[in-house]
Amino acid sequence: MNGLLVGRGVELERLVRVLESAGAGTAGVALVGGDAGIGKTRLVAELAGQARERGFHVLSGQCAELGDTLPYLPLADALRGAEPAVREAVAAHPMLGQLLPGVETAPSSGLTQQRLFGSLLGLLADLQPVLFVIEDLHWADRSSRDLLVFLSRMVQTEQVCVVGTYRTDDLHRRHPLRPVLAELKRLPSVTPIDLGPLGAGEMSDYVATMGEIEAGELGEIVTRADGNPFYAEELYAALAEGDSLPDGLASLLMSRVEVLSEPGQRVLRAAAVAGRRVEDDLLREVSGLPLDVFEEAVREIVSRGLLRVTGHGYTFRHALLQEAVYTDLLPGERTRLHAAFARLLTSPAELAHHHLAGHDLAGALAASAEAGRVAERLGAPAEAHSHYDQALGLWERVDDAASLAGESRVRLAFRSAVMAADSGDNHRAITQLRALPQTCEVSERLAYYLIEMDDQQGAIEAAERAVATATDQAALARALATHARTLTWSPRHAEGEQLAHRALDTARAAGARDAEVGALLTLAIHAEARGDMAQAHDLVSVALAESTGDLAMDLRARFHHARIHFEEGALHHAAHAADEGIELAFANGLKWSTYGTDLRFLRFLTYYVSGDWDQAEVVAASFGARVGTLPEAVLSSFALFLEVGRGLPVVESRLDWLRPFWSDALASYMSRGLAAEHALWQGDPSAALDHVRAALAALLPGESGTMRVAAIGLWALGDLGITEGADELVEQARFVVTHGIVGYASRLGPEGQAWALRVEAEWHRVHGRLDPDLWREVVTAFDFGFVYETARARWRLAEALLAAGDRDGAQTEWELARETAGKLRAVPLENALAEFARRARFAGGQADGGLTARELEVLRLVAEGLTNREIAQRLFIAQKTVSVHVSNILGKLDASTRTQAAASARQRGLL
Repeated sequence: MNGLLVGRGVELERLVRVLESAGAGTAGVALVGGDAGIGKTRLVAELAGQARERGFHVLSGQCAELGDTLPYLPLADALRGAEPAVREAVAAHPMLGQLLPGVETAPSSGLTQQRLFGSLLGLLADLQPVLFVIEDLHWADRSSRDLLVFLSRMVQTEQVCVVGTYRTDDLHRRHPLRPVLAELKRLPSVTPIDLGPLGAGEMSDYVATMGEIEAGELGEIVTRADGNPFYAEELYAALAEGDSLPDGLASLLMSRVEVLSEPGQRVLRAAAVAGRRVEDDLLREVSGLPLDVFEEAVREIVSRGLLRVTGHGYTFRHALLQEAVYTDLLPGERTRLHAAFARLLTSPAELAHHHLAGHDLAGALAASAEAGRVAERLGAPAEAHSHYDQALGLWERVDDAASLAGESRVRLAFRSAVMAADSGDNHRAITQLRALPQTCEVSERLAYYLIEMDDQQGAIEAAERAVATATDQAALARALATHARTLTWSPRHAEGEQLAHRALDTARAAGARDAEVGALLTLAIHAEARGDMAQAHDLVSVALAESTGDLAMDLRARFHHARIHFEEGALHHAAHAADEGIELAFANGLKWSTYGTDLRFLRFLTYYVSGDWDQAEVVAASFGARVGTLPEAVLSSFALFLEVGRGLPVVESRLDWLRPFWSDALASYMSRGLAAEHALWQGDPSAALDHVRAALAALLPGESGTMRVAAIGLWALGDLGITEGADELVEQARFVVTHGIVGYASRLGPEGQAWALRVEAEWHRVHGRLDPDLWREVVTAFDFGFVYETARARWRLAEALLAAGDRDGAQTEWELARETAGKLRAVPLENALAEFARRARFAGGQADGGLTARELEVLRLVAEGLTNREIAQRLFIAQKTVSVHVSNILGKLDASTRTQAAASARQRGLL
């Protein structure tokens, strides 16, 4: 056929808009769905051509019906067929290189899937602009589906366009792609495109492009094709060859196969068993034909348009053709061909597929076990779990299964459980582990997963079994370290510290570095809780001295190193330690791993607390608002610190995305606590109280976060002018100081001490007592380096001083607070300070020329030389709104140009 695109102008235009947006720096995803043969591949091929003309690198990979047996098949396919420049770029990302043929998979060092995902993000960033096409998602393996979701959420400001195609007629009610599509279509960055049948006129135009045809035949094709371009092509081909037109697409396709010579049909049947694509030498071997006969048969097939030459092999012109030929095979013929492929292939995943289809259960078990190990090394835990489970399902049906699998049934089941957990299915992992003999290793992993599921008592019991059943010192060290961790935040915390000491001694004697570091970090937490910060730093320093070989453990150590500095108020040291951890995470493709994200949000907090809000905003830009998982929601919540503080319009949208996750304690504490603050700035203290009560209900008694939320709640009560509930809030905060989360007074760092004082001051304010001395203590406490909270405390101190009759002192504090709020562009605080100055009638209170806080913010950016468009982008407001603000500024400052306005502002001390 001539390949002209007919009747898809609207759909192509929508795809091109996504591509253009990506080229401009707003990443996008398009999901193209439609029935088999409707023209999805042709449409994305047209898009790929336009992408190349625009300077995009194009990666295109295809899923296959082997699906879940081959992890990351479309990604491997895309890299294998990529242009030389892309292949060269892949060399800088070894995790991706392992997907290419002839490259050995390295032993896993932990977090393999996260590293692979991170490596792909790095490659796309290196290559941008990039179009990445994934075809036939209905056949995608679990890890490829996870990768699609990851890319859809994580690529936001990159020049990356991702396009996926799938068959709608294959998506039965329980199809695994259905929930993925439902999740992705909720994202504003995802554009769903449904390809329906071509209309009669469009179909007539399309058939006319194929060649000369009589009017009667054209009408018959249009009627029979029912809007399906592939069906129309096959009907046209059948008529062109002089055949009658059979009923049904399958019969039509087979009528074209049956005109082949006997060797041609034999080769095509063998190719159908291989799948959509097959290598030349493999097809020749399986066909069993002499070389000259085989080549003639292939030439005949290709000339009739049934197979296409692709690289060193052949691809069916359409998956429907491969399916029709495969379905037509006799059962014995199909079994023999699968067995023939199994004798020649070396890929364990493909071997498992062909052995099973060929009824060779022993071969299928051995291949499945090995395929699981390969998938495990590649970072495809879902596929590894599936392969291991398949081997376990065959275990009782073959003789000498342990020899075939290369390990015992218990060991294979343990591997399966670990892979289930790594793929996010902790429930499945726990169920499988509980069904196994409770050895030390099994019980230790069970305890670890139960900790993650917040089943503290179950975790303690499992850890105790692990300690009791340890058969060697290294296993005992790991069991003790895990047991100590389960007790850290329990009433038995003192016993946990003793166990951690024992774990440390045992680990050092056994040379178990991972257990040693785990014990050191647990001991550091205990030292920190007692207030012995010197010992906590010493313990973490020893943990950092040497790598464990376990990246998750190494990142955990770096996170605690930075966190302890941060809790101490040593912001410079915290920033340096966080940067080191982030560098390690990025170097290993672990930007989005648990501790990779923890380190980034900690780095964000150091910028936020120290008053470097512009840098904080740069970091927060990577905390996507379009969240779909709990870890994403928690990370997104941190951006609210800055967005609420600056009064940015994105707050409401981010809160809408976070609302579904408010049942989680941490997500609720983070986002609802800041939602309360936002409500207060918006003048709605009643809504703020609702958020405060919900956030506190999610926290355990004695958790340090209680103090901050209680302070916000008391602020709301003060604004409402009511005292009911104030005593309860202050008592909850005092309990943190006197008892802590584990039942004894925990050592509070500078920020904790400041919030404790803020609670007391707010409580007095609720009861009508504005105590300047107490608010001065709050200012001093926050002045360890928390720039914004110091300014907010000065606002309250100014109010207290004014009420006490110290007008000069009040204006001094007000001026200091206003200066800080201006530098931070903390618009809500600026507005509150402006209102306070108006009520107080401070001298110089109108030195701002009557400008609003937002106008002052715009004025500062005008003075920096930014255009209206750049200001709109910086402040997340419309360009037209900026124009209105600039006009108001010029009028209020009696200036005719932007330059004059900036000069006037400097004379008035506004800049």
